[in-house]
Amino acid sequence: MKKKEKKEKKEDSFEIIIETPKGSRNKYKYNEKKGTFILHKILPTGFSFPLDFGFIPDTKAEDGDPLDIMLVTQQSTFPGCHIDCRIIGGIKAKQTENGKEVRNDRFFAVPVCDDTYSPIRDIKGLSKELIDEITNFFIAYRKYENVEFVPLSLLTAEEAKKIIKSS
Repeated sequence: MKKKEKKEKKEDSFEIIIETPKGSRNKYKYNEKKGTFILHKILPTGFSFPLDFGFIPDTKAEDGDPLDIMLVTQQSTFPGCHIDCRIIGGIKAKQTENGKEVRNDRFFAVPVCDDTYSPIRDIKGLSKELIDEITNFFIAYRKYENVEFVPLSLLTAEEAKKIIKSS
């Protein structure tokens, strides 16, 4: 049984890197040229990340950055933490900034090593309240920065994996 679990893990998991931990007002960003994390901005009072936020290495979204990922886990981690995760879905979204519209999806993952959340296989395993909290966070946070974030639909795990593999 352990061999099957390891095989499933390799085929079904993606490595992600955390930039900003859950509950933080500090938004960190990986600086590829320096090979380190920098404090990118401090969110206004009342705003904090609802989940660990990071990126999927070796991917590129329409906005030029790696694909964004939200990690559903028991405890927050730290900037620079590498985690093997299972993609469980996402929010298909577009955003408009300075008159330019781009897709800027948010993907959801659970750590393979987290016994509480690793059984979740699809976004349907998350509560509507959690999805609404995350969606509303990005709408409000981006609006504060004069960027319109528009959720278009939820992505299933399979839809999310196809987008990730094609980027």
